[in-house]
Amino acid sequence: MQALRFEALPDPHDLAHRCAALCAPPDGPALARMLLEHPLAELARAGVDELVHAHQLEPESARRLAAAFALAQALELERRPPAPSLRHPSAVFAHLQPLARGLTQETFWSLLLDGKQRLRRLVVVTTGTLTASLVHPREVFRAAVRESAASLIVAHNHPSGDPEPSAEDLAVTERLRQAGEVLGIPLQDHVVLGESSFVSLRERLRLR
Repeated sequence: MQALRFEALPDPHDLAHRCAALCAPPDGPALARMLLEHPLAELARAGVDELVHAHQLEPESARRLAAAFALAQALELERRPPAPSLRHPSAVFAHLQPLARGLTQETFWSLLLDGKQRLRRLVVVTTGTLTASLVHPREVFRAAVRESAASLIVAHNHPSGDPEPSAEDLAVTERLRQAGEVLGIPLQDHVVLGESSFVSLRERLRLR
């Protein structure tokens, strides 16, 4: 995805000059030029010190701009749709299929869930040919333990397009199920993604 720049917005020069009103008058032209020349995400990540030293804004202007970006980020979070519920493997497939489509290597994801089986965070555990040595419980459960996830779903894609699980997939699932029992973070499912279909190992193996 390309970084958003003011040039991509309607009437970018007018908007840049409007934003320049945030700053003390001497900084107006510099801020308008900076907004036109740098990706917005880059500027939003910059702290006050970087805005002062790298972009030559006055400290007061830098503080105002940083506050404006913080307000924009808060608004984005407020407008963000609710976390998806992943109670059924079809919901997992629908959520991950756009990410898996076109991948030429297997990718293994860990989906951290809250107590209502809503997605809290999606973590890429590993990429490449998946083996038990690569998909180690320590790596799979690390983020879940750190973030106190209530439970876990794992998933991976088959670049061939055929979601039929391999013997290695079954062995990895059992190993992760046992680890989840020990850690108190149950493995809810392991979903294997194909091109247009999926296999739920919870349903295939009748995981409890």
